[in-house]
Amino acid sequence: MGDHETGWAGRHTGKDALRNEIWSTLKANGIAIDDPYNSIPNFVGADIAADRLAALPVWQQARVVKCNPDAPQAHVRLHALRDGKTLYMAYPRLAVEKCFLELKADDLLARGVSLEDASMWQNAIHVGKPVGFDEMQPVDIAVTGCVAVTRSGGRTGKGAGFADIEFGLLRQTGLLAPQTPIITTIHSTMVVPDERLPLQPHDTYLTMIVTEQEVIYTTVDGPQPAGIDWTQIQPDQFETIPVLRRLYAEYQKKSASPK
Repeated sequence: MGDHETGWAGRHTGKDALRNEIWSTLKANGIAIDDPYNSIPNFVGADIAADRLAALPVWQQARVVKCNPDAPQAHVRLHALRDGKTLYMAYPRLAVEKCFLELKADDLLARGVSLEDASMWQNAIHVGKPVGFDEMQPVDIAVTGCVAVTRSGGRTGKGAGFADIEFGLLRQTGLLAPQTPIITTIHSTMVVPDERLPLQPHDTYLTMIVTEQEVIYTTVDGPQPAGIDWTQIQPDQFETIPVLRRLYAEYQKKSASPK
């Protein structure tokens, strides 16, 4: 394994190289906040990108926001709480059965928890309410973290596939509609030419990219994946993500039932 490869390196060697290139560029140019490698990298201007997103009508009209737990999107999570939205944050690495946490400003403030503290994933996992899919409301906006994106809507994270699984779970359970906006906040240097990230049929594509400089409305015009593509789930993902094991058992049982 190379110096800066993740534990998931090797699944897509072209994406591995691109991720390392982006991480190195962020570090070399002083854009990264903290060590960017093997992560959804935090960046200078993440707060500006979040402010830009929060000023958009699509954000202002949303009541329920799903957001990833990574550092650069802490500003997005804080906006969601300050704006009185219901926030669902994915539990890091989806490592527990109830793999989303519900955070609401009124509840947090009533318990003496500051919204700033609650927006940090290290605190959110303790103060958020773990919820099952049957306890959740449909999502109006889904925000995801990325390492690189294209203007056509392609994306890659750190290589573990967590974002695709999050989206698959929410679609599988009817909480994420086909037309729901899929948005990221990212630094402008993390936008790459389309050919660097060709879209695959099982990929969830971005509908909007918000940087510290601009809002990009992507050009993809096609269906999003309908749910979890079980053929794409890796053995280690079954081992480490409890809810996948349960849903797969239900899927197998349903598939085996007489029509």
